[in-house]
Amino acid sequence: MPLVDEIVNAHADLTAWRQELHSFPETAFEEHRTSAYVAAKLESFGIPLQRGLAGTGIVATLQGRQPGPAIGLRADMDALDILEATDLPYRSTIPGKMHACGHDGHMTMLLGAAQHLARTRDFAGTVHFIFQPAEEMAGGGKVMVEQGLFERFPMQQVYGLHNWPGQAFGTFAARPGPMLAASDVFELTIKGSAAHGAMPHLGIDPIVVAAELVSALQTITSRNLDPLDAAVVSVTQIHGGDAWNIIPPEVVLRGTVRTSLPAVRALVEARIRAVTAGICAAHGATGTVWYDYRYPTTVNTVAEVALAQAAAGAAVGSAKVITDPQPSMASEDFAYMLEVKPGAYLWLGSGPGPSLHNPDYDFNDALLPVGASYWVRLTERLLAAPAVAS
Repeated sequence: MPLVDEIVNAHADLTAWRQELHSFPETAFEEHRTSAYVAAKLESFGIPLQRGLAGTGIVATLQGRQPGPAIGLRADMDALDILEATDLPYRSTIPGKMHACGHDGHMTMLLGAAQHLARTRDFAGTVHFIFQPAEEMAGGGKVMVEQGLFERFPMQQVYGLHNWPGQAFGTFAARPGPMLAASDVFELTIKGSAAHGAMPHLGIDPIVVAAELVSALQTITSRNLDPLDAAVVSVTQIHGGDAWNIIPPEVVLRGTVRTSLPAVRALVEARIRAVTAGICAAHGATGTVWYDYRYPTTVNTVAEVALAQAAAGAAVGSAKVITDPQPSMASEDFAYMLEVKPGAYLWLGSGPGPSLHNPDYDFNDALLPVGASYWVRLTERLLAAPAVAS
């Protein structure tokens, strides 16, 4: 791979940083030690920074040797509420929390690029290194935007990167248009009438209603949508009842919806409301729907994704750049940044291994110089210094 030699030579240091970050995972908006660690590294590189955006967020700003436009490079910082199942020597020291999505690796790759670029400054313009808190369902990217990310740190484009288990090691994948799905959540409250378990005819059983509703919700994607339109409706929680012999008065269902198009998003919400009302009414129960729009669709802009693909090719070779990957129904709050600024979000293949959000997952440290080299090549290409006439 035509990686950056200085970054390859620093692989041992990058690995040590990543494994240290892995050992003290912190979840949404609580990344205080993580933020301090990242800030200390950036300051040691001589890069000015500002802390406090979205609470624990950091934006470090590096000027090139010559003036020019500005770009943003973003890494997420937070961990997950998962009990780590590995026996690694650097495993999580915080019970019930772990870096099960690779954000420890994302931070390290961006730090490695920042260190190299601070040494060389071989570009014309400004790089803003964005370390964002609370990506995992808490919308830290949205908070950073709302608190003035792009006003306080003007930039023309913004770029993101995520490791991707199952994709061939060291390959990059990106496409124009939707890359990741919009993500919503819902809660359905079914109210019936309590009764003795031996005398169900004296009550209205919300558990029976809930069972029918779980199955009926699956017909939204199979019978209400164009088969070519992507959507997922998943009931992920059922809560109801406390005793063996009592039909409870209420059951609560919770779940998630993933869609790629705004029209499909609106249709799925409408059908959830209609199906819930209809099935509850058929049984004499009542149903209340709470539906919350969360992350929007992550949409890569055409020109910027082409630039990112070319930079990835410069880092690993064009044969290792996948330009037409199948979009994923996972979601990302980097979408909020792409709603405001043009840019691109790429996947970096980590090869076979446990999936993201798995208690056995661990970031593949062999990826560190690959991702860091990509950030450097992207910066050098987007902010190319004009040639000096001899």
